[in-house]
Amino acid sequence: MIGMNIRILRKKNKMSQETLAEKVNVSRQTIAKWENGEALPDIHKCKILAELFDITLDQLSSDMDTEDVQQMGPKGKHFFGVVKVGERGQIVIPKDARERYGIHAGDRLIVLGEDDSQGIAVLKSETFLEFAELIRKAEDKEETE
Repeated sequence: MIGMNIRILRKKNKMSQETLAEKVNVSRQTIAKWENGEALPDIHKCKILAELFDITLDQLSSDMDTEDVQQMGPKGKHFFGVVKVGERGQIVIPKDARERYGIHAGDRLIVLGEDDSQGIAVLKSETFLEFAELIRKAEDKEETE
């Protein structure tokens, strides 16, 4: 499993076994053994690999195929799929996203936008309001000093 993931991630990142070996400080033969399932990297090398490929240790050790890896975003970033905007602007947030971020029916969300990228962000209002309160307190503290 890990060996196959290393191979897929290495190819996705257009690296040779030799290049990956240099970055992880092992021999090319060690990379080949990992990829062929003849050996496993120790936890320290797994951490280096995860950082190098910008993924989590869970992702490195999970059962993935080439398609999973191609859709995988950088660590902490997720692709939940494509949604269609309804006539009144409504969208359905994919179930995986709702579960990951604890979004439930009736929750209040804040929608933010950015002109240059035409990006839109959706945040839970209580999280955003807590962050805004921290900023306000920091500004108040700065003014009193």
